[in-house]
Amino acid sequence: MIYDKYIDLLLKYNKTHKLTGSKTKDEVMFHIEDSLFPFKGFEKVKKVLDIGTGAGFPGMILAIKYPEVEFFLVEPLQKRVAFLYLIKSTYNLKNVIIISKRVEDIESFDVDLITSKAVSKVDDLLTISSSFIKKGVTLLLYKGQNVQNEIKDLTNYEIIKNGSLNYLIIRIK
Repeated sequence: MIYDKYIDLLLKYNKTHKLTGSKTKDEVMFHIEDSLFPFKGFEKVKKVLDIGTGAGFPGMILAIKYPEVEFFLVEPLQKRVAFLYLIKSTYNLKNVIIISKRVEDIESFDVDLITSKAVSKVDDLLTISSSFIKKGVTLLLYKGQNVQNEIKDLTNYEIIKNGSLNYLIIRIK
């Protein structure tokens, strides 16, 4: 499988560097499948900004599967950045740019899609990424069961459900 090397490296480095809470292959596979699930329909985007990539969910997982899409992975923690570079090198990913900063400290550039998983509440995420949110941009936010509590002031959104998982799609018009 395409993700075998990723899984092996994550489990190996996670023991000493605590990159994620996942400790088994099944737990990592759950996050891989979660990363891929809502991306159907977005395969034609050209540039994706993933905020708070962490150990690679969802940005690196998507970059491995979609080499024709350019991914900008934003992660401020150095141990995770080092792991992301290891994965980029292992898979020889030419479509990945790793940015070792907080998103609010980055000069904005044009993207088609903004993704984020387990970084912050929707309002906070919209605030810290506001310089990237322009007409035509879509946000794909990987949210938990409490997504309804975070969208009170939103009007132009869609929620995709997958069991207990929720994916919030916000289209900027």
